[in-house]
Amino acid sequence: MKIAVEKGQAKSLLADGQQNVSITDIEEGSSEHKQIPFFAVRFENEDGYISHRFYQSAAGMPAIIGLFEAVGIQVEEGKELDTKQLIGKELTIEVGERSYTDPETHNERTLKQAVNFIVS
Repeated sequence: MKIAVEKGQAKSLLADGQQNVSITDIEEGSSEHKQIPFFAVRFENEDGYISHRFYQSAAGMPAIIGLFEAVGIQVEEGKELDTKQLIGKELTIEVGERSYTDPETHNERTLKQAVNFIVS
């Protein structure tokens, strides 16, 4: 089997703590369990990368709004946000771990992700 390695895939996960990053990729999808729409952001710098899912739900909107505001995109009530505007934006994030219970297996899982977005 031949496996192609695309640009940036050889990088490791970012270390915990504050990291100055650029947004290099956005992927869209829906959650496996409840089919909630999300977009996954790849935060990257010369040291590595981290991906973070933003769920389009009432509980997820504060994080989405915080991300857009952290990169300088004004959020206005009644207007739509376009995730394509995020590509290439720079910001400071805090990398850490979050644990949750998997709804299917009921096992605890721990994810490494961006846990805070800081206006640069």
